Amino acid sequence: MSKDVQNMDHQLLADIRQMIEHTRQTVSQTVNAGLTLLYWNIGRRINDEILEELRAEYGKRILQTLSAKLVNEFGNGFSQRNLKNMIDFAAQFPDLQMVVSLSRQLSWSHFILITPLKNDLQRDFYAQMCRIENWSVRTLQKKIDSMLFERTAISKKPEELAKLELQALQEEDKFSPDLVFRDPYILDFLNLKDTYSEKDLEKAILRELERFILELGNGFTFVERQKRMVIDGEDFYLDLLFYHRRLKRLIAIDLKIGKFKAAYKGQMELYLRWLEKNDMQPGEDQPIGLILCAEGNREQIELLQLDAANIKVSEYITQYLPQDLLKQKLHQFTQSSKQLIEHRNDTQP
Repeated sequence: MSKDVQNMDHQLLADIRQMIEHTRQTVSQTVNAGLTLLYWNIGRRINDEILEELRAEYGKRILQTLSAKLVNEFGNGFSQRNLKNMIDFAAQFPDLQMVVSLSRQLSWSHFILITPLKNDLQRDFYAQMCRIENWSVRTLQKKIDSMLFERTAISKKPEELAKLELQALQEEDKFSPDLVFRDPYILDFLNLKDTYSEKDLEKAILRELERFILELGNGFTFVERQKRMVIDGEDFYLDLLFYHRRLKRLIAIDLKIGKFKAAYKGQMELYLRWLEKNDMQPGEDQPIGLILCAEGNREQIELLQLDAANIKVSEYITQYLPQDLLKQKLHQFTQSSKQLIEHRNDTQP
C-alpha cells in the first residue's frame, strides 16, 4: 500500500472518528436534557395536581400506587424515591426557562445533589457554577462537601446583594471577585507540620501547585513565584503571581504564617501599584491582592476598608477538619462578617 493511500486512510479514520464522537456527545446531551425536562414535568404534575390538593397521608398513598404502576411499566427509574426527587426538583426550581437553560450542561445527577440544599442562594450558586465551569457530578459533590458556597464572600453578603450578583452570573456569565475568592482556603493537602515558615508554605504550594490551583478555583493560571519588583533601587519580592482569565486581572498572593497585621495593607498596595504600572496589559482590570494568613483580625480588616483597595484577606486551614468543625468555623466567619457589614451600614450617613 502506498504512503499516499496510508495517509488518506489515517485522515479518513480520524475524520470519521471525530464525527462519531461529536454525534455521540450531541445525542447524549439531547437525551439528558430531555430526561431532565421530563422529570421536571412529572414532578410539577404530581405536586400541583395531586399532593397539594390532598391530605399528606392520602397523597403519600397515591405516590406509592403511582410509583408501583410506573415501575412495572417503565422500570426502577420511577421508584417512589425517584418520584419524590422529581417533586422536590420541580418545587425548588419552579422556573421552567431556567431548567431548560441549565439542562443543556447539567445532568439529572447534578440536580439530585443540588435540589436538597437548604436555600435558594446555595442552589443558584452551585447550579450556575456547574453550568459555567462544566463541573462533573463528582466535582460538584466535592465542592458541596468542602462547603464552597459558605467560603465565598457572596454568602456573607446581605441576601438581596447576593441575589444581584448571582443574577448577573446567570444572565451575563459575569464573575465578581466575591464569587471567586474564598475564606478560608482548605490547604490540608500541603501536609505541613505544626511549625513551618512562610518559605515552607510557599515551597509546599509550589510542590502541590495543581491541587492549590484547584482549591483557588477555575480560571486561575500560575504566572510566577517570587516576582521581583525594583522600587527606588530596592528589591521587593511578591510570593506568588497568578492571572484570572474570567476576571481579566493579575492576582498577587502574599503568604503570612501568623495573624493579619495592618501593615500588610501598605505592602500589598505597593505590589499592586507596581503591577498596575509595569505588568498590566490593555483590556485588563486592576490587579487584586490576596493576603493569605493563618488567622484574620476581622475588625482591623473591616476598619482598613480593604475592598476599596482591591485587597482580599483570607485564612487558610492546613490541617484536616471534620465537616462539623468546618461548618462551625464558617458559621462564626459568616456571623462576624454580617455583623461588621451591618455596623458599617448603620454608621454610614
